[in-house]
Amino acid sequence: MVSAAGWAPETRTPDTRIGVFRRGLSILGRGIREQPSMFTIGVVGAALYGGLTVGTAFVIGQVVGRVVVPALDRGSVGPAALGVGFTVIMAVAVLRIVALATRRLGAAATQFRLTAEYRRRIVRRYLALPLSWHRRHATGTLLSNASSDVEALWAVFAAVPLAVGTLFMLVVAVGGLFLVDWAFGLVAVALFPVLFGLNAAFSRRMAPRVARAQALRAQVSAVAHESFDGALVVKTMGREAAETDRFAARTRQLRDAMVEVGRVRGVFDPLIEALPNIGSLLVLVMGLIRVRQGAATVEEIFSVSFLFSMLAVPIRSIGWTLTEIPRSVAGWDRVRAVLAATGDMPYGRRTLATPAGTPVPLAFHDVRYAYDPPPDAPASPARDALASPTRDALASPAPGALASPDPDAPVAAGLDAVNGVSFEVPAGRTVALVGPTGSGKSTIAALAARLIDPASGTVTIDGVDVRTLSAAELARTVALVPQIPFVFDDTVRGNVALDRAGIDDDQVWRALQLAQADGFVKRLPAGLSTPLGERGTSLSGGQRQRLTLARALAGSPRLLVLDDATSAVDPRVEAAILRGLRRASVSTQDTEATIQAPTILVVAYRRATIALADEVVFLDGGRVVARGPHEELLATVPAYADLVTAYERADAEREQALATDDDQPPGLGTEPPDEDPARVDESARVHEIVDDVGRAKAVS
Repeated sequence: MVSAAGWAPETRTPDTRIGVFRRGLSILGRGIREQPSMFTIGVVGAALYGGLTVGTAFVIGQVVGRVVVPALDRGSVGPAALGVGFTVIMAVAVLRIVALATRRLGAAATQFRLTAEYRRRIVRRYLALPLSWHRRHATGTLLSNASSDVEALWAVFAAVPLAVGTLFMLVVAVGGLFLVDWAFGLVAVALFPVLFGLNAAFSRRMAPRVARAQALRAQVSAVAHESFDGALVVKTMGREAAETDRFAARTRQLRDAMVEVGRVRGVFDPLIEALPNIGSLLVLVMGLIRVRQGAATVEEIFSVSFLFSMLAVPIRSIGWTLTEIPRSVAGWDRVRAVLAATGDMPYGRRTLATPAGTPVPLAFHDVRYAYDPPPDAPASPARDALASPTRDALASPAPGALASPDPDAPVAAGLDAVNGVSFEVPAGRTVALVGPTGSGKSTIAALAARLIDPASGTVTIDGVDVRTLSAAELARTVALVPQIPFVFDDTVRGNVALDRAGIDDDQVWRALQLAQADGFVKRLPAGLSTPLGERGTSLSGGQRQRLTLARALAGSPRLLVLDDATSAVDPRVEAAILRGLRRASVSTQDTEATIQAPTILVVAYRRATIALADEVVFLDGGRVVARGPHEELLATVPAYADLVTAYERADAEREQALATDDDQPPGLGTEPPDEDPARVDESARVHEIVDDVGRAKAVS
């Protein structure tokens, strides 16, 4: 259901038959209004096909009466009569083929255009919704919304034109039957209501079963995505059997739901298929009686019998439509829930007054933020085995869901991640955020980049509330680099430039140089044109982090937010990066102006990194505990000294391993390479967008 807090999959009470049918008609009306031309082409083709189907029966009846029967009486057939009969039948057949092609073209174009359009709408909605919405919904479910739910929504249009043409055909057929003989018309009048009654009963029983199966498909997708995305965790924690059992339980539920759908089909399909054949038998029996009475001719009997035999498949299309309507309604409920989800962060229209290329100050004024609770979700043994009171912010999602934009976010709903936070970062200066886990560091980073908005207080850039800035101005001004890097299935050039206007190869190389990434990129087989594969698995962790940093720097941001963005980089390389950023200045391509080093807000753990900052903001429990130069805090704040010392000890233990990893040639990183998919299709692109919507927003 849709609420002010966002979206959760709808749980509806079972619809009545009339309710499902009415809602299905509403969906059909929506689709027709959005694709009127293609739908009209499909219906015209279907109507022609239906009329020609009826005409074929009567043409064949006439050929039988005027060519075949006389030939049997004479014992021979004249070539002229045979030629005429053959020509007429072939002409009708060709016209039917043209009508059939027209109907299928119109139906397919309507269905697939609607499917493509609504997939685009879903993805645009995903990108518009804030991270606070995404963290409450499993990635697999969101992928299901954009794929199988949209397909289910518009699959009904594959059969609708044929069903409309069939209704036209039935009207023509019943009229023709009454013109031939009132008795044959009565058979049709008696038979067709029974057929429609069976279809209605079939639809009523199918509706809840199809809705349940559609919901279970999303659950299976969510569990599968969770297991794949958390493969390393599952393997290292020995949870393969548990994850297999969890996935098997969901698939068994889906299997049972689909078996129920099959059982209903197994009961109704034979009955619906048999009715036209029963009609043919009744026509033959009644026709024999009418011929003996002299009230009907052989050709009329043949035409009517042939007509009934040809009506089986077209009439079945009405059943197909009625079958798809419940599935369409179920898909629409899930798609509509996303499209109607609330929580957008509207942008303003303001721009900054300071000249482009100059650093800008950042200020927090009594800021408070609390995370919304996630919806109830099935338990995950893998997650339970690793349960902790924190989530990593803009990191690769913990198995099963898009992660919270804050690793420090409390799990308990309503607890403040930050409260009463006030501090400033002067233009061109570097401020380090330091604090224990759960202190709100990544929440502050997300607030600075406006991935989330404060519940109270203001965040300003150059004295302007970030909520009043235009989207373009915010993207030009601020760049956020998360701790866990995301690499698109693209080349090095594509990952750094992201198709942003004005970023040429020279700027890409300058950004790589600032990020200390130019060395390993030059060693790649094709340099900037080297494909990196899904998530950049051919690179080491430190190389991916430097590539992500280069992506942010390529846009020449005036405020750079680093959320522990160099944690996997060798400390010496990290120090070189930060020193380079502080004194960086480049000339723009189009003007003689010089872009100065940006203002930097960095979430830091290493003592060497912290020492490079002009000022340190020490956080604990979501509040600013102390501010000042590193050496001053080290001497006057015991909690800060203890924390930094603990970081230093941990760094010393892993420095050697990180140095080894970061100096590896590309493709020889310590992380085992995942499967490098060769395909780049619509589904994969949706997966990238959904799985990394926070990073997409940060560099948009």
